[in-house]
Amino acid sequence: MLWQLNLRHLRAMAAITRLGSISAAAQAVSITQPAITQGLSKLETQLALTLFERQPGGMKATPAAELFAARVERALAHIGSPRVTTAQLRALLAIAEAGSYPNAARLTGLAQPTLHRALGDLAIALRRPLLERRGKGISFTDAGRRTIRQFRLARAELDAGLTELENLKGREVGRIVVGAMPLSRARVLPAAMAAFHARFPHARVAVSEGAFGELIEPLRDGEIDMMIGALRDPSPGPDIQQQALFTDQPAIFGRKGHPLAGTAPDLAALARYPWVVPAPSTPLYNQWRLMFESAGMALPDVPIECGSVIAIRQLLVATDFLTLLSPDQVAVELEAQWLVPVAETPARMSRTIGISTRTGWRPTALQAAFVQQLLQTVGKA
Repeated sequence: MLWQLNLRHLRAMAAITRLGSISAAAQAVSITQPAITQGLSKLETQLALTLFERQPGGMKATPAAELFAARVERALAHIGSPRVTTAQLRALLAIAEAGSYPNAARLTGLAQPTLHRALGDLAIALRRPLLERRGKGISFTDAGRRTIRQFRLARAELDAGLTELENLKGREVGRIVVGAMPLSRARVLPAAMAAFHARFPHARVAVSEGAFGELIEPLRDGEIDMMIGALRDPSPGPDIQQQALFTDQPAIFGRKGHPLAGTAPDLAALARYPWVVPAPSTPLYNQWRLMFESAGMALPDVPIECGSVIAIRQLLVATDFLTLLSPDQVAVELEAQWLVPVAETPARMSRTIGISTRTGWRPTALQAAFVQQLLQTVGKA
């Protein structure tokens, strides 16, 4: 549906909603009144909704128009130019996501010359180069990369608007994309998803797993709706909003029967054993490092860096390695007595786990319900 819509028609619809008449909208968007009337009729047919009530004093927006116009306005603000067409928007995003013209053609079903023409016209419309040739391949200029991000955010707004219109018709549809960092996967996210599905069985939740560095840019691009995991201090930037869910206190674990189990070891004893910890770029590694450095000690030997709980579990079960993890991450292993707590950590090592979203993000009703479910799952709502 999205790619069948005409951005000029959407711009006119939003202007009518804002100004209350076709004549005022025609002046604002530089489109003739007959063209707006024709475009509006087509748009209402595409959406299968009445957007305006024609009255002697002008055009009264229906609830559907008011809902959709707000999304359209946000999308147009991201696009930034009235000269951009739907075809150009689609072409740029397809090439960015497919990586080449041939792949984009296969992805969209459009001919390569059509894509070339759309990108060339877009560069002219925006008055900036978007692509540059590098041998047989292509790469995006800095302006091109910025434009891709803005177009992705525009697409996310339009997708959300179309979802809201379907909900208005009484259809429970919608898709939520969650970026899940390691700490969210063990307990909170699965519990929230189960409860959410019970309430909204026709909604779809897609989980994209990864570390912070792998998820933050897709969040900024609008490709994922929210990210759940350890919050960053300081914040990643003014474009990201963080909301706390709960506080996590990591602990030190080893195998059942580990020589240090039940001995209340000090840091010196812990440092005599090999460790498996995440990569140095992660907050958990930094906490592990500070635990020893703040005591004036050299770091223990780390023969293996790993962030996979499954891999860590198998390593610990078969060796005397130690690790630092959240108890939630190894709840099953602790219950099965494959692993045991070896030592506690200082209170200052606690981490805040929460939700990260784009600043100014306007969730759909389903997305807002999912955030509310996350808060209820941890007892904060």
